[in-house]
Amino acid sequence: MAGSNEVNANESRSVSDQAQNLWLWLLFLRRRWSPLNTWVLISNFKVAYNMLRRPDGSFDRHLAEFLDRKVPANAFPVNGVVSFDLLLDRSSNLLVRVYRPAPAAAEGELPQRALLSELQRPPSPDPFPVILFFHGGSFAHSSANSAIYDTLCRRFVILCGGAVVISVNYRRSPEFRYPCAYDDGWNALKWAFSVPWLRSGKDAKFRVFLAGDSSGGNIAHHVAVRAVESGIHISGNILLNPLFGGNRRTESELKLDGRYFVCLNDRDWYWKAFLPEGADRDHHACNPFGPNGVKLEGLSFPKTLLVVASLDLTKDWQLAYADGLKKAGHDVRLIFREQATVGFYFLPNTNHYYEVMEDIRNFVKSNCEL
Repeated sequence: MAGSNEVNANESRSVSDQAQNLWLWLLFLRRRWSPLNTWVLISNFKVAYNMLRRPDGSFDRHLAEFLDRKVPANAFPVNGVVSFDLLLDRSSNLLVRVYRPAPAAAEGELPQRALLSELQRPPSPDPFPVILFFHGGSFAHSSANSAIYDTLCRRFVILCGGAVVISVNYRRSPEFRYPCAYDDGWNALKWAFSVPWLRSGKDAKFRVFLAGDSSGGNIAHHVAVRAVESGIHISGNILLNPLFGGNRRTESELKLDGRYFVCLNDRDWYWKAFLPEGADRDHHACNPFGPNGVKLEGLSFPKTLLVVASLDLTKDWQLAYADGLKKAGHDVRLIFREQATVGFYFLPNTNHYYEVMEDIRNFVKSNCEL
């Protein structure tokens, strides 16, 4: 019994020492490259993500929903932006959250909660962008009503001069593997294309941009491919640290494995949970310019704004994606942020955030009226 107590005490000290060393190491890293609130935010994500994945490939969805702070749509203006939810397809439970500038209040009146009929009208007689947004979360986490993405989409409305932002609540893995997320994104785009009030300007043109971060950036690319093949014009793609990969290990994956929040084992788990049973990471969903990729030469693929953080272990795959677009003859503007981590675009606390937001604003403005 005494021996057992001694072992337990030694184990407790070992765990305590490891926790203290980990804390000191993380604190050192935080001081080097990350503001405190960003560090706390992404660290909380990592802890939660590690709790939800199971070695057998299953996922604790109930706990995931509990840990993911969500906010309801709000038809009352907040900073000049309102939002509402629409169910597009009951069979797949496809829902979108729409953000738009609040309808103008009559002179002398206070802002009021808008009726749905008022919200489904053009926000302006002038050309305005529509941004179809896909949230991140490695295909498994978050949703269109996650608080952090609700905030980001509201910022895009204001940032992009009164844009209408449509955040897609796509089905997530491992319950719904490839191609469910792509199908949902494609159906959301076809719906938006059919909505008269989302067309603007004298030419009543559909000026849509596809945007997303992490897995959402991956989805945006693949939805854009379907759009091009079907003749729907996309004004531009905005990809923030898009999630791509492949079978071979790149230099950045080996160098940054386990640093700055992300591990290769984590990435491998999510790909295995998303890709079809038996597929490897050279599947075209993961590696769009790999041996099984869809050829884009000769297609009217949209201009792309690609944002890459230097401390993201998948950055080599993102740079390879930029090269693939260029070799296929397409326009890509690469924004490479030195010493930026994943998720830097969530909080307005660094030059990375403000400068990339300005890049997004300029990209949308310059391509909206084309």
